[in-house]
Amino acid sequence: MTTTADLRAVAETYWSAADARDWDAFAATLADEVLYELPQARERIRGKDRYLRFSREHPGARRVRVERVVADGEGRQAAVRTRFTAGAEELHAIHFFVFDAAGRISGITDFWPEPYKPPAGREHLVERY
Repeated sequence: MTTTADLRAVAETYWSAADARDWDAFAATLADEVLYELPQARERIRGKDRYLRFSREHPGARRVRVERVVADGEGRQAAVRTRFTAGAEELHAIHFFVFDAAGRISGITDFWPEPYKPPAGREHLVERY
């Protein structure tokens, strides 16, 4: 059984790997069938390979720090609050994770501070809804 401590550790590893751009460690936190959703941009990415490519190709330098992780007692979900630094700007974001039976991330929904239009050039990876 996956514990709340396990979920916290996976969520923290996911974000520390993303911050370091350590794509092997990042990939290790993900289930093969991961579903990534960005409601503000109305984008959805299905599958680990596409999501890894999306993450690698994301434009701009940024830093991320986990501020809080709250995980459910059933070992299936976690919510994470992060602080992003993009240039001189600091922003907060909220992320919801769903985990599979092996404790890997199978679903991610990201909420960023403001609505935005998706940048051009990633149409080959996402579906719009």
